[in-house]
Amino acid sequence: MWRQGLVALNATLLVACASPSGMAGSQRTRLSASALAVTADVLTYHNDNARSGHNLAEVVLTPANVNAAKFRLLRMLEVDGLVDAQPLVVSKLTIRGKSRNVLIIATEHDSIYSFDADDGALLVNTTVLGRAEFSSDDRGCTHVTPEVGITSTPVIDRNAGVHGTVFLVAKSKDSAGHYFQRLHALDLVTLAEQPYSPVVIQAAYPGIGANSRNGMLTFDPPRYTERAGLLLLDGTVYTAWASICDVEPYTGWIVGYDEQTLAQTRVLNVVPNGGDGSIWQSGGGMAADSQGNIYALVANGTFDTTLDARGLPFRRDYGNAFVKISTTGAIQVVDYFAMSNTVSESMGDVDLGSGAPLLVPDLKDSQGTIRHLAVGAGKDGHLYVVNRDSMGKFNASGNQIWQDLTRPLPGGIWSAPAYFNGTVYYADVNGTLKAFVFKGAKLAATPESQSISTFPYPGASPAVSANGASSGIIWAVESAQNRGAVLHAFDATNLGKELYNSDQAAAGRDHFGTGNKFITPTIAGGKVYVGTPSGVAVFGLYP
Repeated sequence: MWRQGLVALNATLLVACASPSGMAGSQRTRLSASALAVTADVLTYHNDNARSGHNLAEVVLTPANVNAAKFRLLRMLEVDGLVDAQPLVVSKLTIRGKSRNVLIIATEHDSIYSFDADDGALLVNTTVLGRAEFSSDDRGCTHVTPEVGITSTPVIDRNAGVHGTVFLVAKSKDSAGHYFQRLHALDLVTLAEQPYSPVVIQAAYPGIGANSRNGMLTFDPPRYTERAGLLLLDGTVYTAWASICDVEPYTGWIVGYDEQTLAQTRVLNVVPNGGDGSIWQSGGGMAADSQGNIYALVANGTFDTTLDARGLPFRRDYGNAFVKISTTGAIQVVDYFAMSNTVSESMGDVDLGSGAPLLVPDLKDSQGTIRHLAVGAGKDGHLYVVNRDSMGKFNASGNQIWQDLTRPLPGGIWSAPAYFNGTVYYADVNGTLKAFVFKGAKLAATPESQSISTFPYPGASPAVSANGASSGIIWAVESAQNRGAVLHAFDATNLGKELYNSDQAAAGRDHFGTGNKFITPTIAGGKVYVGTPSGVAVFGLYP
């Protein structure tokens, strides 16, 4: 009863304060009464398993109407903690007998909320904390602070369960100092736990690496954070694990669960006989192709320069590498790329795992051959393009990959890229947002266009809205912690043309507070949703 009362109270408060300062109350009524917006689903990090970051079904926002005269901050949706996970959107979901577009928000306070995506009304909110538990402390690490709860972007399956299911990972602790990592499966409408949910994340893997005993590695919940967005692939929910501020001992884990029963079905350690090797990707999700292969960028850690007959590391340690993981049969690394200087980069904390992978749609090379490519970049400023059919492996004398663009991203990458119309978009630290164009399946060595605006640490993870191949807009958030956050919109055909930013309007009309480190905007149904330290800012057209 107390909890039901709290939900109702929160809903009342949010409706009362949903409009930004100066917006007339009658405008709020018109928004609530409007027809259901045409909205595309955003069910996973960066929209799809390729991690393209694009919504190609955006029919409302165009380069002609995204400007300070017509586009603005509409409201702030207040929640109970930091929003590090990308907000997700579900279209035409029936709740309380009404078809709604629904916004799903997860917080570091271990709470999850659903709001009406069109009018901002609170629908449901709940906690995933166990009895007598609290969100985790930050364990002295400022990467996520002051509390750690739901950090990674959840994933949604509209066909699982009665109404659809939200899968998420939450960290917590009890008063005795015990830490827990749990995978939850929540009903998409009620946010109630589904059968078998939650499940405590535990894992073991053969190896003699860091924190092993008697030839086995054991997953130790306090030492890890689930930063990378969850991946749903062929009925399995995959989690990927990173350390807390590089506090050793730790290794890189990937753990998969059956989405129906939450039974653990897959366990892989990418540094089983060494140390380090996190998979954090600045919040970007592991990518996956249609053949069931997973792609990840592994952070600094042990890499075995002694190779077996197949060119794979003899001891199966893939620190600081771009890995391809087969999920057909036993889960295992089947191909990879590691820089020729990967060992020295790891020793200097100049690792690849600060970035996230992106799978490029099929492209024809100059001879008409279809190529299956992927891109990745990290702290060394290079932009690596790999052939997913033969990634290049390791060669001490030099990188033998599809393309190695030398330092087109001089500030280094702590973010995820986006893709649209044959173009890859990156924003390096203290650098500009840059557009690199594919021609004949080769990426141009220099940007075709770039923004005038620059992005302080951690750079930016851009997102794309477009109506098919037209009306492309690149969105990026200037989100340095403890500074005012800024939402930017650029013409996709020329990043030198900035359409809008939230600092343009007079008197701070569109200011929405300070930034989060690794947030990426979500665009759907004519709205742009941006996570903040206390909620989600909602931008859109102002009638």
